[in-house]
Amino acid sequence: MEKRVGSAVILIESHENVQLLNEIISKHSQIVIGRLGLPRGNGQSVISLVLEGTTDQIGSLTGQLGRLSGIQVKSVLLKNM
Repeated sequence: MEKRVGSAVILIESHENVQLLNEIISKHSQIVIGRLGLPRGNGQSVISLVLEGTTDQIGSLTGQLGRLSGIQVKSVLLKNM
């Protein structure tokens, strides 16, 4: 299956599931190229992930993250040239 390069932006609105979020990201570490976390003054945090993997792998990661309460995730994928 063809690999894609992409990015996922994660908004943490509630910190109740942060441990689960980190476990899920660690479980998918083979597709994570980079990670940047930024705290915000309003109690929310933002994590940006740069990813490279198949659409199934990236979909598995973002799907699991999206099911956590207090977490929003959006992703964008590009064809790998």
